Amino acid sequence: MRTQDSATASTTIAVTATGSSRTGSTGTAAPAAAGVATPAAGATPAASSPRTSGTLLAGLGVISFSLTFPSTVWGLESFGPWSLVAVRSTLAALIAGAFLLAGRVPLPERRHWAGLAVVACGVVIGFPLLTTLALQTSTTSHAAVVVGLLPLTTATLAAVRTGRRPSRTFWFAAVSGALVVLGFTLKESGGSFSTGDLYLFGALLVCAAGYTEGGRLAALMPGWQVIGWALVLCLPLMVAASAVTLSIEPVHLNAHGVIGLAWVAAGSTFFGLYVWYRGMAAIGIPKASQLQLAQPLLTLFWSVFLLGETLPLAAPVAAVAVLVCIAVTQRAKS
Repeated sequence: MRTQDSATASTTIAVTATGSSRTGSTGTAAPAAAGVATPAAGATPAASSPRTSGTLLAGLGVISFSLTFPSTVWGLESFGPWSLVAVRSTLAALIAGAFLLAGRVPLPERRHWAGLAVVACGVVIGFPLLTTLALQTSTTSHAAVVVGLLPLTTATLAAVRTGRRPSRTFWFAAVSGALVVLGFTLKESGGSFSTGDLYLFGALLVCAAGYTEGGRLAALMPGWQVIGWALVLCLPLMVAASAVTLSIEPVHLNAHGVIGLAWVAAGSTFFGLYVWYRGMAAIGIPKASQLQLAQPLLTLFWSVFLLGETLPLAAPVAAVAVLVCIAVTQRAKS
């Protein structure tokens, strides 16, 4: 793994923290991957190769993030919500630490640790915990539509954090997307917000804060190192939390539970972010963000294919409406 392959800005999933969290994009445009020679004029095949591989890598990241909610539901078959999050973060931190050691990556400067703590609280702990608690009562399709608002939430917090003033078109699309999600949530919850909805809205805020701060840090260090050090920062706390929660919450191991845990730890939290940042480095944030517009719809597909959920008509309709709003904000920001 080379630090030159990472993007210089952070985007949404998630997720998620994130993601998510990963969602909309924040920060500046990413440079091309270091080490790739600049093609001579007219050398179209050589120029298209990094773009093709970058698109494939970013697409793998989106697919990885779209499986987070179904994998969490599977993980809950074997673990309690608190132990699932603690063990998930512990395993992901161990994987990240191994890559950082293998790459002999130096410790971040002291001035970056406060920002890394924000990323850790939002993406590593807050978003996974709140969405896991929400998925005890909410379906994955319902959660996918609500968390589909994450890109807009991240973009809004980023505008406030950086002092930038997006256009009126951006704000109109952002507010429209929020109203679509609120209307869908109220309709599906019988006219009032459920406890699961409150968890999901809380997850949106903490993950957006983590992505926003991660976007700022990713302009100063490779993006994969941002999430890597955020995970390592949480490792002592997550090891202790794993020991406590596993002794309190019952564990009933089965195939679904083990696969779900393995995916949210290695797939969603580490592998997904790694290929996502490498893809962004090759094709840039705007193009990568367009790929991420498919994430909520992919999650709806997995909820039917893997979990056997029946989608209400409002779910895909609301998801498409939110995606249109996100697409408008992408164009407005550029």
